[in-house]
Amino acid sequence: MDRRLFLAFGSAAALALAAAGFLFGRTRGPENLTLAALSGDALANDPSMLLVDIRRPEEWQQTGVIEGALLVTYGDRDSFLSAVRPHLQEGQSIALICRTGNRTSRATRQIADALNVPVTDVAGGMVRVLGEGYSPVAPTRAMGCTVC
Repeated sequence: MDRRLFLAFGSAAALALAAAGFLFGRTRGPENLTLAALSGDALANDPSMLLVDIRRPEEWQQTGVIEGALLVTYGDRDSFLSAVRPHLQEGQSIALICRTGNRTSRATRQIADALNVPVTDVAGGMVRVLGEGYSPVAPTRAMGCTVC
């Protein structure tokens, strides 16, 4: 009995160490990339930051968007950067938001190396921002929604 218990705990410890090595042994991301749980009001009212909502048009229509956000669905890095760069002003940082933060986690890592500005991954996405009580606005063509 003691031997089985020892083997079980030994196996669990080995798995935990392997997982920790995988998680903490990864190379660090770009230096200009941060994860931040910014409020909807902070995102809407910061002129030093270009907020880009990378969701799809049906998602923008379903939940609304943060006031002042640029609406550009993320497909691939180069197309996205071509669409966003003309809107990025001198000295401005960029923040990406999606529904829950999964897409922005990948997208921010892909674009950060190509930009010489701070890049923020908005933690928790619109689900968190709306859950905190932010009142969204309807997406418009002026914001970038081609079907609104």
